[in-house]
Formats: sequence, structure tokens, C-alpha cells
Amino acid sequence: MQSPDNVEDVLRRAETPLMWVGAFTVASLALWLLYRLLSGIRIWVLGNGGLLSPKLGKWAVVTGATDGIGKSYAEELARRGFSMMLISRSQDKLDDVAKSLEHQFKVETRTIAVDFGRSDIYEKIDAGLAGLEIGVLVNNVGVSYSYPEYYLHIPDLDNFITYMINVNITSVCQMTRLVLPRMAERSKGVILNISSASGMYPVPLLTVYSASKAFVDFFSRGLQEEYRRQGIIIQSVLPFFVVTKMTRIKKPTFDKPTPERYVAAELSTVGLQSQTNGYFPHAVMGWITTKVVPINIVIFLGAAMNRVQRTGYLNRRRLREQKNGASLKSD
Repeated sequence: MQSPDNVEDVLRRAETPLMWVGAFTVASLALWLLYRLLSGIRIWVLGNGGLLSPKLGKWAVVTGATDGIGKSYAEELARRGFSMMLISRSQDKLDDVAKSLEHQFKVETRTIAVDFGRSDIYEKIDAGLAGLEIGVLVNNVGVSYSYPEYYLHIPDLDNFITYMINVNITSVCQMTRLVLPRMAERSKGVILNISSASGMYPVPLLTVYSASKAFVDFFSRGLQEEYRRQGIIIQSVLPFFVVTKMTRIKKPTFDKPTPERYVAAELSTVGLQSQTNGYFPHAVMGWITTKVVPINIVIFLGAAMNRVQRTGYLNRRRLREQKNGASLKSD
């Protein structure tokens, strides 16, 4: 057994090394916090808004360009001087958006009307893109559930699977296949793939949608590593809730922005983040749900929220059916 004098001597000798370890730890933490602060200021305050300009290429291509986030991307890119190729399903809506862009921003527009739920459309798209110097591609088109539902209870499940994969996954791969070679030849270009925060972790009762958006995220980050040395930026964009027809949110709040506000914020992150939530409140939510809260709790809470929404939807549908049935009987 050591005497008190020996213990004090050991502690005295260890005091200086421990002091340096503590100092190094504190300094490292301080430097890390400073780096994160400066990075946050660079991304969310200063931004990189000047990157996206027709210097990348005269044309910008946006899929799902007639509503919501896609329409806002088209408007913001036209405001920056890009000629716009708009691709969506409804020719009438495409014509309306094209006329609006031409009137507001004095840019050239073209349109291609196709249903991304089909797999035989890409020859037509390729022909429509022929000869265009494309600087930006926004793979925005997407489809979700009409309401949260258990996998085996999804109406018309076979066609639902095919349609969602074609719209959410095949469209991103095929549009990238058509446009990326042109960018690689010029060693410049930007591809923005609109995923979803639902792709950051499994979301039960929206399982196919969540999985399809996870594919978009992984696909984007993999391609970014493959082609970044060629001067091409491929960004994965993972928004939380935005005021759109898909989310059925009508009133914007601080954490649920309008599409215009979201797109303006997101474009400032291009070239600074290969994977982004695009909007500072969404970035905070993304950090909390992936770094702070255990994944099992996130999945549990997502499932609980969607079960409530499912019950509410089915109850409302049942009441409508009863009301319609009573109305038919009275007639």
C-alpha cells in the first residue's frame, strides 16, 4: 500500500499532463464550435446565390414545373436569366407557366408534356432537349400517398408501386442520364435532386414514398462524388413541410415556408452543401431528428403521427360516403 506522500507525488507528476489534455480538449471543442458557427454563417447568412447563372449554360430544365416547389424553381431560375424548359403532365398548365415566365422575366421558354408515371417518355424528352446548352437540371417531379396507409392496405397496390417508382426514382435516373453527359462535356453544370426529409429515415405508413426519397438522396450523393472533380454539382435537397398541394398545408409558418421562400433559401446552399435541408429551420429539424433523437423514437413518432392522420382521413371519408348515400336515398 502506497503512503500518502507517494500518492501526492504521483498526482503531482500527473497534474501537468492532465492539464494539457484538458486544455487540448477545451481548445478542440472551441475550434469545432467556431468552425460550425462560421460554416453556418457562410451557408445560411452569406450564401452562394451568385453561383447559379446562365454562365453555367443558357437553359434550365425543371420537371414537375407547374405547381409548388417546381414552379418556384422555374420562376427563380427565370429571374436569374435562364431560358426555361418546363416538363410536366398538363400542357395547359405548362402553357400558363411559360407565358407567365415570358411576361415577367422576358426569357425564352419551351415545354414538354409527359406523364412521368410512364416509362416510355424519355425518347420524347431527349428529342425536346436536343441542341440545348443545359446549365441546371431540377429533378423535382414527385408523388406521395393520398393519405398515410399500411403497405398491404394501399388501394391498387400493384399500380401504385409502379407509378411511384416511375415518378420518384426512374425520372431522376433517366433525366440525369439525358442531361449529365452534356454537362460533363463542358465540365460545368448543376443538378438539384429534390428528395424529402422523409428520406432521411424510415417513415411508416408512407413507407414506399420514404424509401423512394431515400434512393434519391443516396443516388445524388454517390453521383456528386463521382463527378465533382469534373466541375459538376449534384445536390440532394431534403425539405421538411412546405406549403404545397402535396402536403395540403395552406398557411405558411416559420417552419413551413411558402415554396418561394424555400427555393430562395435553398439555392443559396448550392455549392456549399452536397446534402441540404435547404432552409435554416429545416436544417435545425434535420439535425435534431438525425443527431439528437434516437432513430427508433423518430420512427415511432412518425408512425404515431401518420396513424392519427390515417384515422382522421378514413373517418372523414366514411362520413362523406354516408352523407352521399343518404342524399341518393332522398333523391
